[in-house]
Amino acid sequence: MRTRARRRVRERAFSDFRRLTSTPPVIDASARRLCQQLSDFDIGKPLGRGKFGNVYLAREKRSKYIVALKVLFKNQLQQSHVEHQLRREIEIQSHLRHPNILRLYGYFYDHNRVYLILEYAARGELYKELQKSKRFSEKRSATYIASLAKALVYCHKKHVIHRDIKPENLLIGIKGELKIADFGWSVHAPNSRRQTLCGTLDYLPPEMVEGRDHDHAVDVWSLGVLAYEFLCGVPPFEAEGHSETYKRILRVDLKFPAHVSADARDMIASLLVKEPRNRLPLSKLLEHPWIAKNASPDGIPAAE
Repeated sequence: MRTRARRRVRERAFSDFRRLTSTPPVIDASARRLCQQLSDFDIGKPLGRGKFGNVYLAREKRSKYIVALKVLFKNQLQQSHVEHQLRREIEIQSHLRHPNILRLYGYFYDHNRVYLILEYAARGELYKELQKSKRFSEKRSATYIASLAKALVYCHKKHVIHRDIKPENLLIGIKGELKIADFGWSVHAPNSRRQTLCGTLDYLPPEMVEGRDHDHAVDVWSLGVLAYEFLCGVPPFEAEGHSETYKRILRVDLKFPAHVSADARDMIASLLVKEPRNRLPLSKLLEHPWIAKNASPDGIPAAE
C-alpha cells in the first residue's frame, strides 16, 4: 500500500510539473512514453559540470535512444532563486525545432533533482575547441556565425530572445554542426521590451549596461562579439576590471588585430553598433560578403 501511495504522490507531482509545457516529454517520435524516473535510463559517462548540477550521457532503456541527461539539484536552484528561470527555459526550449538548436525532448523530477532529457551533441563543447585552437579560421568562423544567425532568425520569429549567446553555451553535433544549447536566460517577449540585466559581462550590449529597455537586437550584438572572439581568441571589449569593460562597451572601443580581413571587420563593425536599431539585421548578415565568401552552405565547417 505504501509503495502505491508513494507512486500516486510522485505521479501527481509529475503531472503538476508537466503543466510547464504542452509538449509531452518524449525520447523520439516512436517512443511517446513519459520517462518518469531515473531507472528508465542507463547512465554513462559525465559530459559536463554546471553551477546547478551535471550532464551525463544516457540511454533510454526501452528505445535504446542516446541522449544527454542534465541533472539539476533542487536545493541549489532554490538557494539561487532560479526556479522560475528553469521553468521558462523548459517552456521555451521544448517548443523549438531547428537544426542549430539543441532539442529538449522532455523532463522529469524526483524529491531532490530535476532531470532534463536533451539531444546528445557528440562532439562536445565549442568553448573547449576554441581554447584548443586559440582562434578559428575565417571559413570556420563564418560557417558558425551563419548557422547561429539562422537559428536566431528562427527564434526571433517565435518572439524568443536568447540573451546569452557565447562560446560556453554552444555545442557541436556529430557532423560538426553548431547548436545553441542553453536557454537559461532566454525570454518569450512578443509584445514588450525587456529591462532585466542578464547574460555574460563581455557580451553585454550597451543598452543593458546603461539599464535601458532591450529587445531582440541584444542577440545581434552578441553575435558580433562572438564573431570577434572566434577570429581573435578573446572578446573585443576585454579589460582589467568590470568598470573598464563597461566603459569600452559603451564607447564601442573596437580594435582589430592585423590578421582579421577587411570583410570580417566590416561585418563585425556593422553588428557592434551602439544604437540597437542601426545594427545589421540578421537576414542581411546572411547576405554579407564575408559570409558569402567563407561560410559552408551546409553549416558544416570544411576540414582544415
